[in-house]
Amino acid sequence: MSAFGVGVILPSVAVQQRQGLDLPTAARHAEELGLDSVWHGDHLAVGMPTLDCAVALAAAAAATRRIRVGASVFVPAIRPVAWAAKQIASLQHVSGGRLVVGIGSGGGPGQWAAAGVPYAERGRRTDTALELLPGLLAGEPVRLRDEPGQPVVDLALSVPSPPFWVGNASPVAIRRAARHGDGWFPSLVPEDEIADALPRLTELAAAHGRPTPTVAVGATGVLGSGGDLPTREEIAAGLTRSYGMPAERAATIPITGTPRDAARRLAAYRRAGAAHLVIGFSGGDWRRQCELLAEARTLLD
Repeated sequence: MSAFGVGVILPSVAVQQRQGLDLPTAARHAEELGLDSVWHGDHLAVGMPTLDCAVALAAAAAATRRIRVGASVFVPAIRPVAWAAKQIASLQHVSGGRLVVGIGSGGGPGQWAAAGVPYAERGRRTDTALELLPGLLAGEPVRLRDEPGQPVVDLALSVPSPPFWVGNASPVAIRRAARHGDGWFPSLVPEDEIADALPRLTELAAAHGRPTPTVAVGATGVLGSGGDLPTREEIAAGLTRSYGMPAERAATIPITGTPRDAARRLAAYRRAGAAHLVIGFSGGDWRRQCELLAEARTLLD
């Protein structure tokens, strides 16, 4: 990755169908433009068509050679941890070591019910997964203490552990990132909150004898103007509706305007301490949005 990495969320099923786009083509387009990473979410049952995260990232990896492929974010705790490790190891292998794994524990109670995992256990199971995944990925015998019978499992497929970036901006997530993560990966946060949280992240990591995790930010927005593109105000209103975010805070989140405007926002996140930003487009033609984002990245450099 470059000194400040810029990545993009791959198009959803709806966008693929509407714009005549498939994931291999989308991933190649991002790579050819010089972007640093492509990402896909991990959803089981969220009331809209979604692809399996591992399948989608495998398709992206097979179609590219350089660009990083990332899960934004993978939810290991809705799976048996050995199965999560198998998916991660397989993706790391087929991508040639280009995988980055965002780690989360969200998705709402419905997703956890669909997986047959108690929602109340999500935090403990996530911590356990972060503790056990490195050994499983290294091909070591590992006792699965949260699984029935606590079996000892050896996956045999040994791969270098990919970076684990712990998602969410909550105090729990910051503590989890400091203790187990290679990165901290909050989404939809203004630049000043990154700067404010960084000393605490550094302090907690040092208490565990670890370096400060990489800081990456998940963002949303749309570049350009006119046509059927949503305005900054419309995107912010959507954040308020979807996440209950106060309107004043929501107004600070979207990345919009010209590539030069976007480059200024990227630079602000970099000054705050972030090393990577991943954006999901709020509208527009996905290919053209990637082109404008690549231009912003060039202006940043």
